Amino acid sequence: MNNNATTGDSSASDEQSGRLSDFAYSAIKEQLTRGAYKPGHKLPIRSVAEMLNIGSTPAREALNRLVFEGALVMAGPKTVIVPHLDLAALYEVTQMRLALEGLATEQGALRATKDVVDKLLALQDKITLSLEERRYSDALHDNKEFHFTIYRLCEMPHLLSTIEALWLRVGASFHDLYPEFAEAKYGVRNHMAAIEGLVDMDPSAVRAAMESDIRDGYRRLKKAAQERLKRQ
Repeated sequence: MNNNATTGDSSASDEQSGRLSDFAYSAIKEQLTRGAYKPGHKLPIRSVAEMLNIGSTPAREALNRLVFEGALVMAGPKTVIVPHLDLAALYEVTQMRLALEGLATEQGALRATKDVVDKLLALQDKITLSLEERRYSDALHDNKEFHFTIYRLCEMPHLLSTIEALWLRVGASFHDLYPEFAEAKYGVRNHMAAIEGLVDMDPSAVRAAMESDIRDGYRRLKKAAQERLKRQ
């Protein structure tokens, strides 16, 4: 037997498995940050593997990484679940979001071009239509892109990765915003105020609008968490 060949085959296999694991991790992470799954949604290893057309090993590794990061919790030996954030975790994430997303907004606001503003207006049109038609998952998908289109203007990659980690924790909980948040149009008003601030080249106004969006959302999410506690 050629031991070198065997070792080489094993290394290649490990490398491929690692790439597939990274692919699965990125795909599921993106789904979570965009609110594709509601709290309580189960993700069996087999289902994830089939959905992404990969083997069970890289699917398991990806899910384990997300469990370690607190985005998922174990619900059995081969299944994880999307958790609800409790009140303490929700408060902590919100305080961090206010500080970090506010910083990213203010740092990047003066870099907004007409193309950026046009993109934000188009995204908001899609969000508004989704809310009117009660397609809340679609609204959340575009909501993430709206926020990060503004945050990316800061050109601070480490700050952005930290903000993404926070959205990974809270993304699924955004489903608790609806239908109240849609009916009251809190998000629509805040987003339009942010766009107006970008047009006026007023970083403080843009930051205030985005922080208002986070605070309004927190009040609704906190109420939903308190209602769950009463039902337990």
